[in-house]
Amino acid sequence: MHTEFRRVTIVKIRKPAQKIVNQDLQWFCSTLGLFSLRDKNSSCFRIFVELLKSAKQSRPISSDEIGYKLGLTRGTVVHHLNRLIDSGMIINEGNGYTLRVNNLEELVDEIKKDTDRVFDNLKSVAQDLDNDLGFEKR
Repeated sequence: MHTEFRRVTIVKIRKPAQKIVNQDLQWFCSTLGLFSLRDKNSSCFRIFVELLKSAKQSRPISSDEIGYKLGLTRGTVVHHLNRLIDSGMIINEGNGYTLRVNNLEELVDEIKKDTDRVFDNLKSVAQDLDNDLGFEKR
């Protein structure tokens, strides 16, 4: 049995009032829980931006290339790439990394499908447990 694990954190944050691409992108990433308090240099955000740039060119980007462009150690880059993979936002493709899909709107749709499947499974198990425990529907 193959089990795929995804960890998605959704944070309700007020959307910026002004339409500024960089602020909107930071809000997008923050809402998806990509930032932690330990990330003082916004490394994850900067890595995600590099992944967006490479996705726009339809080419995977290596961890070494990301590290070189951003002045980050390979360990830091790989740590954040693993978090992005765990969240279902990016995939490892050959010798590089790329967005799971072609654009951010499709990415949101895919993450929503992932969470819908999890909640459908939870509901099914909850129904079985309710039956086993003798709970009645109201």
